Amino acid sequence: MIDGATMSMADFATKQPELTGRRLLVVGAGKSGLAAARLAAEHGALVRIADRADAPTLEAALAPLNLPGISAHPNGHPASLADECDLIILSPGVPSSIELVQRARTLGVPVWSEIEFASRFVEGRIIGITGSNGKSTVTTLLGSILRHAGIAGGTGGNLDTPLAALLAEDSPEAIHVVELSSFQLETIDKFRPQIAIIVNLAADHLDRHQTFDNYADAKARIFENQNGDQTTILNADDRASDRFRNATAGNVHTFSTTAENSCGTFLSDDYVTLRTEQGTERLFPVTAITLPGDHNLSNVLCAALAARLVGVTADQIEQAVRNFSALSHRLQHVATVDGVRFFDDSKATNPAAVLPALSAFDTRSVHIIIGGTDKGGDWDRLVDAIRHASARVYLIGRETDGLRKRLQEIDELTVSGTLDVAVGQAFAAAKRGETVLLSPGCASFDQFKGFEDRGEQFQAAVRRLEATDA
Repeated sequence: MIDGATMSMADFATKQPELTGRRLLVVGAGKSGLAAARLAAEHGALVRIADRADAPTLEAALAPLNLPGISAHPNGHPASLADECDLIILSPGVPSSIELVQRARTLGVPVWSEIEFASRFVEGRIIGITGSNGKSTVTTLLGSILRHAGIAGGTGGNLDTPLAALLAEDSPEAIHVVELSSFQLETIDKFRPQIAIIVNLAADHLDRHQTFDNYADAKARIFENQNGDQTTILNADDRASDRFRNATAGNVHTFSTTAENSCGTFLSDDYVTLRTEQGTERLFPVTAITLPGDHNLSNVLCAALAARLVGVTADQIEQAVRNFSALSHRLQHVATVDGVRFFDDSKATNPAAVLPALSAFDTRSVHIIIGGTDKGGDWDRLVDAIRHASARVYLIGRETDGLRKRLQEIDELTVSGTLDVAVGQAFAAAKRGETVLLSPGCASFDQFKGFEDRGEQFQAAVRRLEATDA
């Protein structure tokens, strides 16, 4: 075993560090933590996984790894663990402000995200995608386009499958499409995607980042290691993203639904069009896009731009776009019951994410369910949009009092408390042809396991109405 006292950050400066006998501490036993632990153990590291779970729960989580060299440290992650390791892999759900991380930095022990760690082992290329809203759709759509075109690689990251697990699909020819959260980007070091995409920027996760600038700075880390050989893609319609234009050394391309771009994708004569130094090219008609809402039009322009830049043909992009369906819990049509349409947009976990959902409908006929754990954001803008649209609001969640104050200027607001009650109240008030929309603008952990659980419970409530109405 290598003596940890002789280690320094310089020992991990290479693309793929030598891990044999190295002591790695993985903080957090979620998907990314377990994937990082497996990767490290397979390369000869001695891995300890620290988690707040009790011993039986943590041991059960580690059992599927079934690899030597992995041990468990249950019931938390004290700062003293930093004295016993050479490298720390920090799971995205664990803030970098904890005492363990501060102690590690004092000692000179590197602290990386799973993204940073796994990227050291990638032979192919990475397209990294971040942003406040729409990044999951862009990631999944772009991955679908590349696979339809026969390009090897994996799709995942923050979306579902950790980058460390995508290495099973790796090769020198592979292109991996990876969604990245601000939490993951906080603890990168040399991570450098071939294409870095910021879909948009709106206040989110202020409960962790404290300020909008801190949040934006975390997002900007996606391109901080790029040079002129890499590409940065930005949203030309998003004024908040303007701050990134002169902050990247990558070649900047943009996408826009409202104006022609000098370098990127835009709309022209009802066609998605690409303009580069090589000229202007029509890619495919707008009618090929079946996803609802102007925000999804923007998402398609973004994905099409990245795909074309890595050599996918216009025909291949069009076919993949035509066959692509909305992701679960992202403005997903659930059912129509007695003439009332129900849409699940549970993934809308900040106020800015609710705006495109509202704009996708005749908003004067929308009954919208809002609430959960408030992460901060521009509630004033959402209130203005709801009032302008005369939409009716049904408030759920444990933070009802605080959210009711934020939404107090809305005329038609009902405090429902729970999702089941809100669905029933909205259905009772809705007329034929109107829409009940779950688009909470908040995190879900006050009453649910996650946004997926919240969406599934919404869909279950709708199915019960459907059965009653039958």
